[in-house]
Parts: sequence; structure tokens; C-alpha cells
Amino acid sequence: MKIYMLNPPYLPRFGREMRWQDTGRGGTLYYPIWLSYATGLLEQKGHNVRLVDCPAWNWNINKVLEDLKKFSPDMVVVETSFTSLKNDLTISKKIKEELDTIVVNVGPPTSQFPEKILEVADIVARYEYDFTLAELAEKLEKGISIQNVLGISFKQNNRIVHNTDRPWSTSKQLDELPFVSKVYKKHLNIYDYFLNYSLYPMVQIFTGRGCPYQCTFCSWPQTFMGRKYRVRSIENILNELEYIKENLPKVKEVFFEDDTFTVNKKRVKEFCKEYQEKGLDVFWSCNARVDTLDFETMKEMKKANCRFLIVGFESADDEILRNIKKGFTVEQARTFAKNVKKAGIFLHADFIIGLPGETKETIEKTRKFIKEIKPEQLQVSVVSPFPGTELYNWYKKQGYLLTDNPDEYLDEQGHQKSIVSYPWLSNEEIIRTVDSILKDYYLYPAYIPVALKQLFQKNFLDEGKRLWRSAIAFIQYIFTRYVSRRS
Repeated sequence: MKIYMLNPPYLPRFGREMRWQDTGRGGTLYYPIWLSYATGLLEQKGHNVRLVDCPAWNWNINKVLEDLKKFSPDMVVVETSFTSLKNDLTISKKIKEELDTIVVNVGPPTSQFPEKILEVADIVARYEYDFTLAELAEKLEKGISIQNVLGISFKQNNRIVHNTDRPWSTSKQLDELPFVSKVYKKHLNIYDYFLNYSLYPMVQIFTGRGCPYQCTFCSWPQTFMGRKYRVRSIENILNELEYIKENLPKVKEVFFEDDTFTVNKKRVKEFCKEYQEKGLDVFWSCNARVDTLDFETMKEMKKANCRFLIVGFESADDEILRNIKKGFTVEQARTFAKNVKKAGIFLHADFIIGLPGETKETIEKTRKFIKEIKPEQLQVSVVSPFPGTELYNWYKKQGYLLTDNPDEYLDEQGHQKSIVSYPWLSNEEIIRTVDSILKDYYLYPAYIPVALKQLFQKNFLDEGKRLWRSAIAFIQYIFTRYVSRRS
């Protein structure tokens, strides 16, 4: 079967796979990682697959249609995200009008809006979709009814059928998936992608899926990957790192895209031990949590070439942390940040402005905390409650949402707007606060020693290129915001 996997055109360098969809204030562009895993599995099953990444290649719909007609697929898989859903459905509709082919939509919105999506698409693959697509393609190719394919919704005799949800993937299944880095090598250009905390060029992989924690705002566990935590074997991960070293020698770093790589300290230590025993030298970074790592584990990670820990601190107010079920305290966060520095690992700190309980006073707490912990990289986001999350339901019940349409979460440049507004803290104040915190941190002399620390490494040229590229993108973002406000 010929299958066309499409990350459709939208705003320039738009990242559907980002947890907070945006066009990247620091130059970031994610790999189409979910589509890539599904591509690898479909190819493993013997299908002829083409993977197209329009945001990376700067393709418009006309280029897509031209390419589609040349490839002449039996099925087109179109990825969606909450903030691009209207656009993605328009793309799907144009494909249906131009080609006689089956259109399947995938991505987090499919679990929340299958009926709306099926106004355009033929089939929706809900939640985690790689194994669903593999079974669907097999049935379609053999002309077998799709009535029993778990995890899909489809139209039949002018009515919508929702098949039973597919169980979450297992650790055994994750080990059986082809390495996603092989898909990158075959279909994509590693130089198209950039993370402002990773050495360039880099690749992103999953070592596990799902997140067992209860954060109310996080969309992936609630709308896409689930809270069941399942992981690849250490051997399987290390084999992929060896593959990357041998077959993608220009890659300078691997980022583990798991929601929380550090769920299990024992597994982290085992990984670090076997990494060193294999004599690997590729740098890696990962998402972590304040309450999952101690100093001793951090030291082992540093020995095994861990560069950055990406950590969601979210706020420096304990009441807000309780409101979002974060599961740790500000004092724990403070100790954690000190240990990261002590271990010699760089810290990328994430904060969110506008969470339940936010006031001008709590914002100042967060501002002071950021200056206290001095992260090497700082991300401050506008609160974005996505449909299907506990946070979204809370805001809707309280009447603090300005819109319940996720297509309105971004401005014309693809940057976050605040769709949350309180009587004591307006949506405009939330946006201005995010920008002011970022400017006050990055554009003031106090950040110079923090930047220099990143440069004074054995790979200082690569660190310098990363910082320079990120800085240029951030200055462009600040300038764009300034111009838009003036107008």
C-alpha cells in the first residue's frame, strides 16, 4: 500500500509536536516525531511510505498537491494539533477534492473532536496512532472490514462509528519499533531541526511513552499518550545510540523526548552505567522532574554525557503548584536547581504564567526565583489550557476562558496569546508579563556569566553556535512583539 504521511503546511516553522504549539521564540523546530515512528512501523510492515514535513521544507498546499499527484497514494495521513486544527482540516478537505484517496487524521485533537474532524476526513485514528495505522493499512490493503480496528472513528452509512479505544502500547511493542533515527536518515534532513538547548544538529527519540504524574495542564498524557508509563529496554536504547553514531555521524546530541525520562531512578542509573560500559560518547539531554532525581543520580548522568535537564518548575508559589497537582514544593525545586548546578549539568527551566491562583504577587515570586536559580536556558509560557485537560475544564467552569476554540490560541505570527483572563489579571497583562520576564532575564548583564559558562566547555564552538542561533531568533521575536503592539 502507498501511504503519504503529511505534516501539513501552516505557519513557518510551526511545531505540531511541541507541548506548547508555537513557531518557536528561540528558533526551535521539532521533528515530526510521531509521524516518523508511524512511518517506520508502516515501512516495517512492507508499505511504500513517503514522509513530508511542510513546516521544515517551507512547502505550501500547492506543492503538497503536486507531490501527492506524483506519488499517487492509497492513503494520506494528515497530522493535526489543537492550535492548527482549522488549517489542518482545510488541508485535508483540499486533498479530498483533488485526489481519490483515503484521508486519515491523527494527533491529539482526534481524541477530543472526532466528529468534527470526520466532517472532512474519512477516518480518525485516536490517541497514540502508530499501531492503529499499521492495522488499518493492513485491513484496507486486503479489503477487509475496518469494523474491528481498535482506536479509530469513521463514517458508515451516514453515521459515525467509534470503535473501542486501542490499549496503550507495551514496552515489548516499543522495543519492536524500528529506530526513528533510521526514518530521519531516509526521509528528513537533520539540519532542518533545532532545539535551543541541544547541540546542532540533533535528533529526538522516545525511550518511553506516557507519564504517570497528574499535572492538570499537560496535554499529551490526557489527550494522546496516556498516563500508563511504558519504556524501551536499556539495550534497545543503547543500540539506537550506536546506530546514530555510526550512521548519522554529524549528530552532536540526542534528546530523549519522553515526558519524564527520570520517572525511575534505578532505570536512569542502569542506563548511565551501560552507556559508559559501551564507551559511547554522544551527548544527550532529557525531560526531568524536581522530585525524581537526587544529587547522586545527577552525578552519574553527568558522567554519562548528560548535558541539559529540561524541568517544569511552572511557578514559585506553593498554592499554584498544589492547584495544578504538580506534586512538589518550591523548596524542593530550589534544592533540585542547586543540585543540578553542583552536578555540572545545564538547567533548562520552564515556567507558566497565568495558572490557577496567579496574581501579580505570585508573578513576582516567580520572577525572583528565576533570578535566584539562574538557569542556563529559560522558557516562560502563557498558560494554554487545551481541550481534554483537567485545567481546561476548570477554566471553563470558572468562566475565565475568553474562547474555547484552540484555533484562537496563537497570534498572526504563530506566537502564544492568552485566552485566559481573570478580573484581577487580564489576558494582556499575562502576555506582557511573559515577555518582560524573558527580556529581563536574557537581555540584562546578569545573564552574561550564565552564557559564558555554557561557552567555556570543550565543545565551545558548538555551544556558541547554539547560543547565537537562539539569541537571533529571540531578538526577532521581541522585535516582532514590539512592532505588533505599536501597530
